[in-house]
Amino acid sequence: TMASKALLLLLICFFSFSSSISGEFVKVSVKGVTTIAETDDNFICATLDWWPANKCDYGQCPWGNAGILNLDLPNVILYNAIKAFNPLRIRIGGSLQDQIIYRVGNSVKNCPQMRKQKDGLFGFSKGCFPMERWDALNDLFNKTSARITFGLNALMGKKPANDGSINWVGDWDPRNARDFIKYTASKGYKIDSYELGNELCAGGVSARLEPDQYGKDLSLMRQVVEQIYPDPKNRPKILGPAGFFDKEWFKTFLQNTDPNVVDGVTHHIYNLGAGVDPDLINKIQDPYFLDQIAQTFKEAAAVSQSFAPWSKPWVGESGGAYNSGGRTVSHTFVNAFWYLDQLGMTATYNHHAYCRQALIGGNYALLNTTTFIPNPDYYGALLWHRLMGKKVLSVSHDGSPYLRVYSHCSKNRSGITVLLINMSNSTTFDVNIVNDRKLYPSCNGGRLKAREEYHLSPKDGDIQSDVVLLNGTPLRLTPTLDIPDMSPKLVDPTSDVSVSPDSYVFVTIKDFRASACA
Repeated sequence: TMASKALLLLLICFFSFSSSISGEFVKVSVKGVTTIAETDDNFICATLDWWPANKCDYGQCPWGNAGILNLDLPNVILYNAIKAFNPLRIRIGGSLQDQIIYRVGNSVKNCPQMRKQKDGLFGFSKGCFPMERWDALNDLFNKTSARITFGLNALMGKKPANDGSINWVGDWDPRNARDFIKYTASKGYKIDSYELGNELCAGGVSARLEPDQYGKDLSLMRQVVEQIYPDPKNRPKILGPAGFFDKEWFKTFLQNTDPNVVDGVTHHIYNLGAGVDPDLINKIQDPYFLDQIAQTFKEAAAVSQSFAPWSKPWVGESGGAYNSGGRTVSHTFVNAFWYLDQLGMTATYNHHAYCRQALIGGNYALLNTTTFIPNPDYYGALLWHRLMGKKVLSVSHDGSPYLRVYSHCSKNRSGITVLLINMSNSTTFDVNIVNDRKLYPSCNGGRLKAREEYHLSPKDGDIQSDVVLLNGTPLRLTPTLDIPDMSPKLVDPTSDVSVSPDSYVFVTIKDFRASACA
């Protein structure tokens, strides 16, 4: 009959609709007996860059006054945003660092103001860094307990090869750098590490050095630092080469440095392509695309281990999309799918730290360039820093590739923390987290502690929103411009973790018996 046909059609529509929003059960198995990798305690890192206000890409100039020479250092939000990490690792460097002259000592007679210059590297002239500005920066770093990596100019004393390539030749002249390091040490400024050059390795970007020459230069930098800091206990570490990974170039560089010269092998990641790419938002949500960079992390770790086993690989700079990021994407909620996945992935490949480009400036910053209000990724980075310890655990599931899962021993507490990222825009994943040794839940009759969950999702379900919700409540600065408290939702530990479409969750399980975390 017509009535029964209509009812059948209604039921088909109902079940089709139900299945489109229904949950998918996933069992996630965590191996807690041994670790698979280890990061630094301060794995999260953010960069400050030298770009002036007139750095423009694709008809827009997104840096404003966020560059090192112009940044509003007394800004209360900036202070609170750095202080909240206690400590935040900050890397000072970027494209223009190899044109920066330090106004200190007698080795340099001319210290010009940076300006646009057509034939200059990246379209800019050399620029002057006054010590008064360095003092002001260190006042902020000291008050906020920041851990500083400073990138030095590696082209001092060198000149272009003039052979049709972008190669520069000659030995590094360390005099200006030595005066700068001496000044820094005499002031008692705490420096975690010095890095030499920016993106001069592999094929280079605007300039390039041969790997054997760079190895020689870095060895000289090590000598300079050791002379100024004779006590190894307070001596800054040495990092390099701060550019895109190329296996042969990195191998040759490390073979041309003496043992224990380099402490951190730094490489840069912009695996999402150009910021102007209209496909950027789709790449960020494509697990197959995101997986393609894993080989780079694996090879960088392997080269570091094989040719400089005393060192650790770092991601020294990573903005995802180059040329200042995507104007409508890189500062919004959706970028977390790329960023948090990168953090999880690099940690599994034994990387020491991951420096996000940028703390402020461009479209990809953790803080808004003009208002300083935190963008969504700031809160993801802060939660990682507070919850994920340095020991990395193996974790697996046989569900959809759109569910990404990472697990670490919890930071400064018992148990584990699991990060669940749901890149699907239609499927809720109901996740049962199990111990592969079947030691959780405990069967000793004791009462399990409540599970702690931090669910992060975009405001109004709009993945291009600048506002992120924590357990349904928008994260906004307090009336005194402090970073808001981020409290977990306490959940029955025997229930599944429900991960909504387009969201991610940090889950802390205090009772999870992982011997690797003991």
